[in-house]
Amino acid sequence: MTRTEQIETRLREALAPRELMVQDDSESHRGHAGYQEGGESHFNVRIRADAFKGQSRIARHRMVHKALGPDLVAAIHALSMDLDT
Repeated sequence: MTRTEQIETRLREALAPRELMVQDDSESHRGHAGYQEGGESHFNVRIRADAFKGQSRIARHRMVHKALGPDLVAAIHALSMDLDT
């Protein structure tokens, strides 16, 4: 299973989003710190989920990191998040 698939699976299971987009943006970072040959090092995610209602921006980020788990978070160099209800 690719990192993209792992991210999608874990976020769907933990947050039940009505909208989820996971984009591997690694190629646009070629030559920069953290780039890994083959990609899957830099990601953009867009999530719309009721689970975020009443949560601060920091709390939402923590929810995503918890859903991904420490193993996957450690394997990703950069994760850009657009989180809303």
